[in-house]
Parts: sequence; C-alpha cells; structure tokens
Amino acid sequence: MATKAQKDSSFEFIATIPGEIAYFNVDNLNNIYFITNTNQLRKIRGNGDSVAVFNDVKRYGIPAFIDVTNPLKILVYYKSFSTAVVLDKLLNIRNTINFRKQDIFSVKAIATSYDNNIWLFDEQDYKLKKIDEQGAPLQETTDWRMLFDSVPSPLKIIDQDNFVYLYDPEKGFYIFDYYGAFKNRLPFLNWNNVEVSGKTMYGFIDNKLYTYELSSLNLKEYKLPKFFGDFLAIKAMNGKVYILNEHGIDIYQVK
Repeated sequence: MATKAQKDSSFEFIATIPGEIAYFNVDNLNNIYFITNTNQLRKIRGNGDSVAVFNDVKRYGIPAFIDVTNPLKILVYYKSFSTAVVLDKLLNIRNTINFRKQDIFSVKAIATSYDNNIWLFDEQDYKLKKIDEQGAPLQETTDWRMLFDSVPSPLKIIDQDNFVYLYDPEKGFYIFDYYGAFKNRLPFLNWNNVEVSGKTMYGFIDNKLYTYELSSLNLKEYKLPKFFGDFLAIKAMNGKVYILNEHGIDIYQVK
C-alpha cells in the first residue's frame, strides 16, 4: 500500500489501491469492486488482497452500474439491454435476467433486496417492484402517480436496515418499508454518488461531502480538501471516502 503525507482535519489517508480503473463500487464489508481498463471486474478486500475476478463484464456491452448492496449477490446491470447478470460472492455467474421478458421495459435503478431478491423501479408502471432471481414478480407498490403529485424518477435504490431508499436528485430521497408502504421523504436535492450505510446517508455536491445521521437527524457538511486533486469518481461508504484517479483508488477515513 502507498502512503501519503497530505493531511486534513476531516480526512485521514488510509491507503491506495493502485491500477488503471474505469469504474468502482464498495460494499458494506469494505470490499472494493472495480472494472479495469482491460475489462475485468475484480473484487478485493479493503487491505488490497484479491478475492475474485470476472472476465466477461462486457457480455452485453458496458454496464450502467454494478450493485453491491449484498456482498453475496452482485448485480451487473446493462441498461441498454434491460438485462442484469447475477454473480455470487466469488463473481461466478448465478443467473441472467432479461427484464423485457417480464414486460418491464424501462428501468434506471435496481438493487439486491434484504431477502436476496431484486428491487427495481418500473418507469412505465411507476411502481417499485420486487422480483425473484428468475424475474418473476413478488410484490409491487401502488402506482406512484396515485401517491405523489409530481412523480419521482429514481436513479438509485438502496436496501438498508428495514427500509428501501430511492433517490431522485431533483426531488430527494423517498423511503419505503419492506412491504412497499411509503414512510417518508427527505428533500436533499442535487446530491451525487448517494449512499446509505448503517444509519448514515452520504452525498456530494460540487466540492462538498454531506452526511446525514438518520437517528439524530444531524446533517454535516465537509469541504473536500484540495489534495484530493482532479479525481475521476468519488464515493463515501462506511465512514470512508474513496477517490478514483488516474493512478488508482485513494481511501480516506472521515473524522
């Protein structure tokens, strides 16, 4: 692991994961998943130890995103093909789901559910739906046009601690319970790279990190230090900030 001399009162450097990386994500166990410039999907532990490699990541083109909500079940989502490839914890293929075969044609956001099924938001039916690994429907919410005056278009779904969070940067977070009942809305607008880890929400706006504690309702703002540089991507998770640059991924503890 590399070390750095730069310090900031709010961010403490931990390590660098070196490499030419095109995309990355982090799960709640601090495992890091990234796509290399040679089109491999790799999984490593937070200390840099390699866990697994998936060599067929471009099976349906370039993935829109990789959902790692559940470290035992990874979803590689190809939006252009309305198709998700389901991988196990060692990145072996478990299944492939074509949503179009289930008459679901417009999906921006999917996530693994707490019970190893899949949440998705159907943009045509305006419903949050849960399907099993074969694509069969399990449950769905009321049509959102009946719930809200202005219908959100969520870009992110997160299943965390008995709730499902859907985020639309123009309208904020919409929170549902596991039965599909609407519970609350938090109007945090224009956040990027949102995440929910434990009882903390994370999001970025320009050069600032925001954290919101769900238990205390405490909203904090952190200005990102200049030594983060011109990063390619950024993510906050598990009390850490991950910075993707041309040399790899730098990891910082948020203090």
